[in-house]
Amino acid sequence: MNYLILISVGIVGALLGYYLARDRKCSSLRRQNKNKKKRKKEILYFLMRNGKVRNNDVEKMLGVSDSTAEKYLNELEKEGKILQNGKTGRNVFYTLK
Repeated sequence: MNYLILISVGIVGALLGYYLARDRKCSSLRRQNKNKKKRKKEILYFLMRNGKVRNNDVEKMLGVSDSTAEKYLNELEKEGKILQNGKTGRNVFYTLK
């Protein structure tokens, strides 16, 4: 009888833990998506004011790594909002479409 109670409590605890962990993960993903949208809007605003932007500009402006800046710029390009000028290296810059 005691084992049955112990097993029941264990199952309920595991299910509750799973539910709470899942809920936290979802809210964390929503917050990350909200921050990403905000940062991409900042990049577009920078482009409207300056006409062009480089990867280094995005790094400094947002305080992000090189790969994160590149990811934001690639996503904006895939969304059809900006155009990449140049192929590789320091000659690459982005303009509004």
